[in-house]
Amino acid sequence: MQSKLWLIHAGAAIACGASASTHAADAAYPTRNVTIVVPFAAGGSADILTRGVAKGLAELWNRTIVVDNRPGAASMIGSEYVANADPDGYRLLHATSSYPGAVATRSKLPFDPVNAFVPVAMIARAPFVLTVHPSVPAKTTQEFIALAKRRPLTYSSSGAGGSNHFATELLAHMAQVKLTHVPYKGVAPAVIALVSGEVDAILASSPGVMAQVRAAKARSIAVSSAERTPLVSGLPTIAETLPGYAYENWWALLAPAKTPAAVVGAINTAVNKVLVGSEMKQLLEREGAAAVPLSVAQLTDLLPREIAHYRKMAQTAGMTPE
Repeated sequence: MQSKLWLIHAGAAIACGASASTHAADAAYPTRNVTIVVPFAAGGSADILTRGVAKGLAELWNRTIVVDNRPGAASMIGSEYVANADPDGYRLLHATSSYPGAVATRSKLPFDPVNAFVPVAMIARAPFVLTVHPSVPAKTTQEFIALAKRRPLTYSSSGAGGSNHFATELLAHMAQVKLTHVPYKGVAPAVIALVSGEVDAILASSPGVMAQVRAAKARSIAVSSAERTPLVSGLPTIAETLPGYAYENWWALLAPAKTPAAVVGAINTAVNKVLVGSEMKQLLEREGAAAVPLSVAQLTDLLPREIAHYRKMAQTAGMTPE
């Protein structure tokens, strides 16, 4: 599948069909343009946040940041592409909580999911929002569960093993209902499927669904966080109906393993500066997400911890590795 590339300068985006050649990283990083691979279709939460970060980095570094959308296999296609890249800091992966979910539901991958990458920066976290098509009569989690017990309901996701898939199957397991999964190649097409009435519901991060909710093309019911959150004000939690239910999405940048520590540190410092900037703060607030600027040291165990957590959830929800 051909990827979609966008060059983000200090305030402009220009479609492009070519990537930069690779060179060795040096102490003056970055000495040339940087590519951030988004393993989902354009228009979803990962894409929206990547473009916000890319714009800030372009202004900070005075370099072009290429956003390269490579959707498919719940982020595994784009992830493999970056795993095989030169470890020089010029091709990064925008990973989400779909990454450990996809790993946990696959018995075999063409790369080592724990050791193929080094975490570079955490971008944000946000709860999922249980959202339904306006034709679905349920207006609360309790009504949604009751409806699912009376008739079949369908839900969309960003792909099999993705975070939306995990969050919804966990809900179905705890509620003891059957929900039919319809996977897509990213959150954007999954949300379009909801709005068009192809599916009844979706559990997706607020950046992916709130624009449709505000336009009255979908209706939000509850949030997946353990407690109510100002990020999505006015909504109860799913846990108020299903005690113990909690799910949170995250977005982070990864680099190929063996990327020099100095380069990883430089990217981490730059991303954290972008996250505290007024423009990025406004974007995150508008999208219902919270910035999470962490040091490289704080991210060391991100992948092994999250993959182990998702494997445990997969076992709980009865999701068998493919």
